[in-house]
Amino acid sequence: MPPTPASTLPEPGAAYRAISGRDPRFDGRLFVGVLSTGIYCRPSCPARTPLPQNCRFYPAAAAAVAAGFRACRRCRPDSLPGSREWDARGDLAARALRAIADGAIDRSGVGGLADSLHVSTRQLHRILVAEVGASALQLARTRRAQLARMLIDQTALSMIDVAFAAGFASLRQFNDVMREEFGAPPSTLRRSPGSRPGRGTADRAPVDTAELTLRLRYVAPYDAAGWLAHVVGRAIPGLERVDDERTVTRLLAAPGGPARVTIAFDPGGKIVARLALADLGDLAGVVVRIRRWLDLDADPGLVGSALCADPLLGPLVARRPGLRIPGTTDPFELAVRAVLGQQISVAGARTLAGRLVAAYGAPGVDGLRLFPEAAVLAAAGPDELRGIGLTGARAGTLARLAAAVAGGLPLTVGADRAQVRAGLLALPGIGPWTADYVALRALGDPDVFPAGDLVLRKALADLPGGAGHPLDIAAATRRAAAWSPWRGYAAQHLWTAWSARVAADAPVPA
Repeated sequence: MPPTPASTLPEPGAAYRAISGRDPRFDGRLFVGVLSTGIYCRPSCPARTPLPQNCRFYPAAAAAVAAGFRACRRCRPDSLPGSREWDARGDLAARALRAIADGAIDRSGVGGLADSLHVSTRQLHRILVAEVGASALQLARTRRAQLARMLIDQTALSMIDVAFAAGFASLRQFNDVMREEFGAPPSTLRRSPGSRPGRGTADRAPVDTAELTLRLRYVAPYDAAGWLAHVVGRAIPGLERVDDERTVTRLLAAPGGPARVTIAFDPGGKIVARLALADLGDLAGVVVRIRRWLDLDADPGLVGSALCADPLLGPLVARRPGLRIPGTTDPFELAVRAVLGQQISVAGARTLAGRLVAAYGAPGVDGLRLFPEAAVLAAAGPDELRGIGLTGARAGTLARLAAAVAGGLPLTVGADRAQVRAGLLALPGIGPWTADYVALRALGDPDVFPAGDLVLRKALADLPGGAGHPLDIAAATRRAAAWSPWRGYAAQHLWTAWSARVAADAPVPA
């Protein structure tokens, strides 16, 4: 059996105390394999606590599977949300994990992933096994199996459709992996086979299009009001549609064709995604992008424990314990929004973005359009982009950004963040604030604090015991250092608190 990886894990005594106390705060960050049963569990599993000598601890479900354990059917460790702990790191292992979660191996294989990271496949394998306890292929296989299990639980798709949607190359591979991950053939994992309409598996090809409704899992609490306030306030006409202030619909570009996504928050705390896909094979990638958009893999307990210790920031965190960092479904789109929003109001940026989508976005369904591709905006050039009301300088910045991304600037979650930042700052018209904002919301770096943001510096000064006047950038940067590695969440709390104060002080319309 492979040795237990030490990276990111608490020391063995603390890990055993977590499972002895059935501590849910470690769910998703710690998995325990039990030698006497051959299964792995989450720390909060209600089963009898195993003896210490029978426990092996792992930082990822894939590592437990690679060591020969199968998922517990009682506590369902395979159904846990992901973890953002790795997102706070910029090293090779963390970049590889983010890229694998984003579907890099499905798109280009292990060799393609290694090439994108500028290492050999052997070096990539060695680093991942040492850090996580599983190879890149094992991590990708567990990702597919977990998506397949969710589809089996929540949909009426036939097994071949499940296999295709989860990214398996064949039904045989699907069956073999599911047996290895869960200790049973996939057909037995459906809880009520007779109640779910299905179709044959071996005698038909998988479907192409699909409409699915999925419940998205997360670690509670989740501040839906905070996420909605951010997204609704910035919804671009023609790209996004908001219904009843709790439902957002938009289109996503996908390899098989546009995917319509509707996110709905119900009063009971469930987050539901209703998807209409042009190609069922796009499902895995679409789900990953939705999860990053909603920041569903954040652990509020982990973030809160780090930020609540600060006597000034702590009250804000206690007031909104489930606040998330709204991300994006398209990093290039976010970067364009950041450029359009430089030194103008949110409403003004929305207006410009709406004109951009109307002029250059490909038409989709339900009266919605896709966000323009980088190559399209690069081809338009600055003179043409001025036609939507941009200044000459802003149009030039947007054209240069589009050309850089179309030319290979890697705005992806697996990219080297320092390289991307340097590439952005090399473009005239993009400064530190824009680069930080892109890193936070597009690249998923939770430790970015855009100290150049005037609202953040005002909010810092407004805290009890604050300076009473906006801090300078250097002072704001020093103040935020204590919040690492979750400075991005500190920024989100400060932005949210300032917005609430401004709304409270606003005059009531006559």
